[in-house]
Amino acid sequence: MTHALALQTFELSKRFGSFTALDRVSIDVRPGTVHALLGENGAGKSTLVKCIVGYQQPDGGAVLLGGREHDLPSPAAARALGIGMVYQHFTVVPGMTVAENLLMAKGELPAVVNWRAVRSELQAFMDSAPFRLPLDATPQDLSAGERQKLEILKQLLLKPRLLILDEPTSVLTPQEADEVLGTLRERAHDGLCTVLMITHKFREVLAFADEVSVLRRGRLVAARAVQGATAAELGASMVGAAAVGGPEAPATTAATTAAAEDTSAPPRTAPGAVRLALHGLQVRGDRGERAVAGVDLEVRAGEIVGIAGVSGNGQRELMEALAGQRPREAGSVTVAGVDYRATRAQNRHLKVRGLPEEPLRNGCVGGMSVADNIGLRSFDRPPHARAGLRVPGSLAQRARELITQFRVKTQGEHAPMASLSGGNVQRAVLARELSEPADVLLVSNPVFGLDFTAVAEVHARLRAARDGGSAVLMVSEDLDELLQLADRIVVMSEGRFVHACDCAGASRHDIGRHMGGGVELAEDATDLKVAA
Repeated sequence: MTHALALQTFELSKRFGSFTALDRVSIDVRPGTVHALLGENGAGKSTLVKCIVGYQQPDGGAVLLGGREHDLPSPAAARALGIGMVYQHFTVVPGMTVAENLLMAKGELPAVVNWRAVRSELQAFMDSAPFRLPLDATPQDLSAGERQKLEILKQLLLKPRLLILDEPTSVLTPQEADEVLGTLRERAHDGLCTVLMITHKFREVLAFADEVSVLRRGRLVAARAVQGATAAELGASMVGAAAVGGPEAPATTAATTAAAEDTSAPPRTAPGAVRLALHGLQVRGDRGERAVAGVDLEVRAGEIVGIAGVSGNGQRELMEALAGQRPREAGSVTVAGVDYRATRAQNRHLKVRGLPEEPLRNGCVGGMSVADNIGLRSFDRPPHARAGLRVPGSLAQRARELITQFRVKTQGEHAPMASLSGGNVQRAVLARELSEPADVLLVSNPVFGLDFTAVAEVHARLRAARDGGSAVLMVSEDLDELLQLADRIVVMSEGRFVHACDCAGASRHDIGRHMGGGVELAEDATDLKVAA
């Protein structure tokens, strides 16, 4: 008899005020299978899962487990029925050991813990687990990938009959992702559990899932076996066939679908002169540790250089130092041969622009109008200002032009920036940064949290900047996105550049091996310069 649990939802609906997040969604997850759930941001995936695990109560429809309808008033009720959930964000307790975190996952604990018996039980579990972690280690001792494995182990310890995973590979290297998903698929096919996986990576769906359901705007628009499916078909279901015609047809992920090259475009010219150069750059992290450990890098005009790596290996600190938001400990940064200190005057003179991660928090003033945010670089210069005084209406007129050009959806140029959706904030920042030619463009996770259409637009703008001669340095935690968009990739691990390669013909797994720390940095760091 299989331990795996069948799941069906019957016309499940959920409304938030006048907004319908789920509109009569019926899915069928067969026991002992891996079922993928695809959809753009806002498609209803998370709402559906929250209704299944009891975090939210549906306004209509039913959840059936093993063919029987169940009321799930809370996550505890779902857990009692054998449902486990691995969330996208870590829930481990940082100050506790692996053993203590595993024990906490059980819920109710005795007043006095018999640690000898507990450790013996946990060690037996770890010996039989699909991946092992030291019981005495704390989460601070573990890599991001190991912490994600701990989250999965916490659920496997409870022997779930249905395991739900929300973006389970977002912090894993390609090898770790394949290991985790391959192991969970084996457990499902052995009848130990059923797996429902939310993902945005088409490659993972095609490689590891048995069946897939696609949501769009709160409705189920496709449900099929994965065998015989293509990324193009899945992408068309996600956004509607009309939205993905022509050169932007889907490739491997919701992000990289938008990044597919336009094969009708003329051949690109070779990269030009070095625009951005880092020499021995060292930067401290928030706790005083050396987050960037003496890196060298060159980015030339007319190329996109991507920085790959598991989150937390110094990428954020590097980009903050380049943007002037974090002090440098040592080394130099030059733009067009000029010592660069990221002042406002230098940014203007050297034409350095930036697209930061989470721009509403990190590159805008939410309470100010869209027009004022678009004008942050130019409000005190002609034609918007004369003799130190702003010219009435000039900035608003320019903002209206850019809002139209960059397709920013807003109630008007005087609307607060914070009232815009994430994709439209990103468009407004792009309007500000790319409304004039940029010689250097610094970009951090440019499509994080954006929907499919916004991803396509952002990627198109970045390509246009590169083709116009900009030197683009881009950090992304999505390796597939970098492989589609960048010309060269540099891998960052533990604050160092440990690998560099051209994207053409690059091996995904070779890059992943370096991301996981599989190769030490060459002694001669200049070997890793990104140069034409």
